[in-house]
Amino acid sequence: MHDDQRILDLLRSLDRLPGPDHAEFPDGFDYGEAKARASALSERLSDEFGGPCSLDVTQDASYYFEVGVPAALTEAGVPLGVRLSNYGRLAAVTTPLPDSHADLADAVADGALSAADRHRVESALAELGCRTVPLRLLHLRYDGVTWLANEPPGASVLSYGPHAGEATWWTRFFEHL
Repeated sequence: MHDDQRILDLLRSLDRLPGPDHAEFPDGFDYGEAKARASALSERLSDEFGGPCSLDVTQDASYYFEVGVPAALTEAGVPLGVRLSNYGRLAAVTTPLPDSHADLADAVADGALSAADRHRVESALAELGCRTVPLRLLHLRYDGVTWLANEPPGASVLSYGPHAGEATWWTRFFEHL
């Protein structure tokens, strides 16, 4: 749990970065660098999994890129998604949906992810300087400093987990805004 607190402290620190009112990215965000990192991740995972992984570009969100590993390429037969936040090189790995598993260990225990595939993804992210955030922490209610904290329950905020309809840390760093 000590690591969980460090990650939550990091999320709160990134949340306070100066940025535009829309909260999609902080001041100084380098789209070109983020795109190069996402492309490198897609290529690396394509090599690791032995087939093409998709690279999707998103707008109006707190993440620009998502890499998808097709189910046919994974040992468990479950598709993987890796979203790259526009903040602090954060990454979230979904198996297959954001609310499917609390973290990668849970996904392995449930059979939705093999230990070898987990290692492939985590190694690729670490080599690119990305920090994987457990989904259980991203599903916590957002209590940060942006306008998302003021959204009433049930508003048009897209979120997953036990607080669907309310802003979460997933909403803040890995979702459409």
